[in-house]
This record gives sequence, C-alpha cells and structure tokens, in this order.
Amino acid sequence: MNDPGALTSHQPPSPPTPAGSGAPDTELIALYGLDWLLLDIEGTTCPVSFVAGTLFPYASENLAGFLEESAERPDVQALLQEVIAAWEADPDPAAAALLKQRQPVGAALESLPYLQWLILQDRKLAPLKELQGLVWERGYERGDLLAPLYPDVHGALERWQASGFGLAVYSSGSVAAQQMLYTHTPSGDLRHLFSHWFDTRIGGKKESSSYTRIAKQLCCQPGRILFISDAMAELKAADAAGMKVLFSDREGNPERDPGPFKVIRSYTQLKAIP
Repeated sequence: MNDPGALTSHQPPSPPTPAGSGAPDTELIALYGLDWLLLDIEGTTCPVSFVAGTLFPYASENLAGFLEESAERPDVQALLQEVIAAWEADPDPAAAALLKQRQPVGAALESLPYLQWLILQDRKLAPLKELQGLVWERGYERGDLLAPLYPDVHGALERWQASGFGLAVYSSGSVAAQQMLYTHTPSGDLRHLFSHWFDTRIGGKKESSSYTRIAKQLCCQPGRILFISDAMAELKAADAAGMKVLFSDREGNPERDPGPFKVIRSYTQLKAIP
C-alpha cells in the first residue's frame, strides 16, 4: 500500500468506529504536499440513494421515449451504433440470448432490451452512460431532477479551491452527466469549481492504469493527488498508481469497511495546509 505521507492527524486517533455505525469522526486530517483533489460522486459528494434510487430509475423509465424522440440526432445515432457493436461482442450468455431475440423495431429502439439489461446489471458501458446522461439532461431541464449534495460539500469545494488546490471529478457516469449533476444542486451551479472531468472513457475505475493516465492529464505526479471514493476497489487501484487516498464513509453507502485506508466522514475533517 502507498505510504499515506500527505495525510496526518491533528488529534490522537479515536478508537475505531464499527463499520456501518454512522458515528461522527472528529479526527482532523491535514493535507500537505498535494496539488489536486480527485473526487468520486456517488457516496462521496452525493448520496448513493439519489443515483441508485432516482437517476437510474429515471433513465430506465424514460429511455424509450427519449430514443424515439431523438432518433434523428447524429450523437444519439453514433451512441446506438456503439451499443449494438458492444452487444454483438458481449460474451455474457444473457446478452447473447437477448441478441437472438432482437426484433426489427427500428434503429432507435433496436438496442433498448440490451440497454435495459445493462442498467439492471449496473454495467459501466460508456455509450450507455452517455445515453443515460442525455436522458438526465432532459430531466434536469424539466425540473424533474435536482442533485442533493451532502451539506458539507459546497463549502469544502470553495475552501479547497481558495486554498490553491485543483479540483477534478472521476465518476463512472459520463462527463456530461457529471456536469449536469453539479449544475443542478440546491447551491446552484458548481461546475466552475472543477477544472477537469473524467469518466470511464479514460479507463475503468478499478484499473490502476486509469489513475496513471489521469495524473498525466493533470500534469502532476500521482503522489500529489488525493483521490476520495467510497469504493474499496477504486481506492486500491488509485493507491497502486501512487495516489493518496481516503475512504468516504457516508450514511447509506453500501461499503462501510475502509480496510487499510484512512476514513473521511465529513469534509469538515479536512484541513488544507498551504
């Protein structure tokens, strides 16, 4: 595991908090020797319940209508071609069975059964994520959707930026979906606080090479980047690439055991050191 040299405590460590207890952690964590904060979204800056309980069902329920209404858009046509290619190459027996049942219902809806199956499987196919983002865009514009960030997020983002840290996002949702989420928050449009956005087109979040590529795009040594996520596999990948990491333990997150990593439960714990 990477030496967490950029993370130090200003108080003696408190006794370990049982995973899933939700008890507050008052330990302050100092940041030094860092240039960038790279943030996941789901379970890190925004509750899992919004993504899993609101965004995913909304996309699933409105995808067919969106595809029918947007069938002539060149960007949608290109994404659907990517989906068909992925479907035909998918080795999963369930995907192959769906492919055999494919009906000639028109180009717009031909891939809908596969897309709905991908959503149920929570598969991170890039063109699916972009199509979901387009559906959410319409939902945000209509006022159907508003992103409920954790209460400490907005102030922390402004504080970190004012302290000279660069802020970037890395999420499995498309860059467009990320930007829409941060556009429509109770605090207003927060996109200006971030300078870089990354999705799975740069690589899977469980692959250490993805974090190496992100560091190169940020023109920064990995050890000067702090990645915060609620997913153990992602933290392990970032750690293997040389980044500093923190485990986001928020109420409602499916993963609550931080393993070997330091825990952050509120961004009020983070102390920016010039």
